[in-house]
Amino acid sequence: MADLDQALAILQNKARRAILERLVREPHYPLQLAEQIGISQQAVMKHLKMLEKAEFVVKIKVASNKGGPPKNIYHVQQALSIRIDLGPDLFLCSKRILPSGGPLKLSSKLKGEVVGIAEDVSGRKKIGVGEGAHHLSAISKAIESLDKERDALISLHQQIKQRVSTTVDSDFESYEQRLMIHNILESPGMNFNFKEFAKDLQLGSEASERLMDEVRTRVIRQMAERTNQFIAAPQSIELPWWAALGIKPSED
Repeated sequence: MADLDQALAILQNKARRAILERLVREPHYPLQLAEQIGISQQAVMKHLKMLEKAEFVVKIKVASNKGGPPKNIYHVQQALSIRIDLGPDLFLCSKRILPSGGPLKLSSKLKGEVVGIAEDVSGRKKIGVGEGAHHLSAISKAIESLDKERDALISLHQQIKQRVSTTVDSDFESYEQRLMIHNILESPGMNFNFKEFAKDLQLGSEASERLMDEVRTRVIRQMAERTNQFIAAPQSIELPWWAALGIKPSED
């Protein structure tokens, strides 16, 4: 299965997107795709090989209607969602695999009106066009509603991040300090891997310890200044990052 970088590299090509757009509707022969998209069959085969290698599509041999040798026909295999959010103090790029299972299994992950739709079509192999259009319309509206809520959450996330970045710029002097804080803020609910961070920056042990002490001191001082509280403890005590930042660590 293609990773995120491979998926982005494949989908950046307009012809490959056009091929996938047709294959998700029904399987096609290479010649059919060439005629519909308006490129040579040789070019179509080149794109199909890339898509097949990345496991986006698979080919199967089917008997020829004219009595000739079997021919290859292609259809989409992989189900995924790629999300990209970009803006000031905002960059999120992820590939999400869509859940497997039939409607009844999916209903446990759903809410509202669409739960009834999933239960209604469960176990049925065929759905009429009229009924299908009705269900798909309701699902599309639910997706649009979720997208609007997600857009608002992403915007709120961005605005908070921008205001935090202003604080980081004013309270942390060195680039390494600011980079460390920004890395922590990227996944605030997870433990920060300082060893990997120091390795990426090629920091020696002495420089690493000094950076950690500087950031810890500044974070605690910042908390004291903004909350009118302070922490009194011997210097030998090492506060975990989630405690210094006021964040409970993830249980994962």
